[in-house]
Amino acid sequence: MQNPSESPVRGSADGSVVGIVLGIETSCDETAVAVYSARQGLLAHQIYSQVALHARYGGVVPELASRDHIRKLLPLIDAVLTDAGIKSSDLTAVAYTAGPGLIGALLVGATMAVGLSQAWGIPAVPVHHLEAHLMATRLESDPPEFPFVALLVSGGHTMLIDVRAFGSYEILGQTLDDAAGEAFDKTAKLLGLPYPGGPELAALAEQGDAAAYDLPRPMLGRPGFDFSFSGLKTAVMLKVRKAEAAGPLSDTVRANLASSFQEAVVDTLVGKSLRAVRDTGRQRLVVAGGVGANRLLRARLRAGMAQTGGSVYYPRIEFCTDNGAMIAYTGWLRLRAGGAQSDATVHARARWSLQDI
Repeated sequence: MQNPSESPVRGSADGSVVGIVLGIETSCDETAVAVYSARQGLLAHQIYSQVALHARYGGVVPELASRDHIRKLLPLIDAVLTDAGIKSSDLTAVAYTAGPGLIGALLVGATMAVGLSQAWGIPAVPVHHLEAHLMATRLESDPPEFPFVALLVSGGHTMLIDVRAFGSYEILGQTLDDAAGEAFDKTAKLLGLPYPGGPELAALAEQGDAAAYDLPRPMLGRPGFDFSFSGLKTAVMLKVRKAEAAGPLSDTVRANLASSFQEAVVDTLVGKSLRAVRDTGRQRLVVAGGVGANRLLRARLRAGMAQTGGSVYYPRIEFCTDNGAMIAYTGWLRLRAGGAQSDATVHARARWSLQDI
């Protein structure tokens, strides 16, 4: 991460940062805003989803996402400040997602945040989107202590991370091709399910027989912690084509394929995650990202960690996907660590490794 210049922040008499941080998230297709108080916790948050906008195209259209962020962001900021019962003069800083993500969408939130910080005379704080996901569970009533292993699993990312402390991360393994959430969405499309396909596939899987089809568990038997889901997706495609050769897919076939696919993904994620916990000696596993809302994954990881005597932690369902609360909270942590900028530089990076923070 570039080193933003430090600036004075509002705080307590002993110099520690108390304050209230506004968080802005626009990395993809959710416009999200939140306010976090060091003394009172999360004061307010709102998320506006663009799912309906992109559904007709079967996926996120970057230019449309950027335009919609422009339309929604200022009204959302006003609404969240009202919900929190505060004014702009009460804020200590404005945190924003600086990357990774869609560059156009990132620039909307980043320029808005930096502009407001300059107008209000407070610092802006650029936040790494994935770091914020890792911190989301710390907004819950029983937050995990450091260190822990994190499974970050979403539409764009699938990785295992050794989180030693805030700001200290080692990537143990990551996907070599499709992310798990991307594989869910693409497989859902093969089965004729509407966008966004991941949740639709998970719902359909509950009606099927997971043992109906023998699908691969990519790289599960190999050493290390990397993932690969492209071959699994291809295996489902071949099953679909074979079934379609005899006629349209029946509801039973579709449900069985969905269930078998989900079982293969969950087996792979659980197997690698438990191995990472065992090999690092950690007692805590944090699950972050949109796929972390999957009920089968949660149940299997909970059972697996219970057998090891460890614990598994999740953010609440609404904070599994992109949200402003994790940006506001992580922004406060960065602010406390001296990561504020006082100039008008806009930081936005489409690609940004966690290990480059």
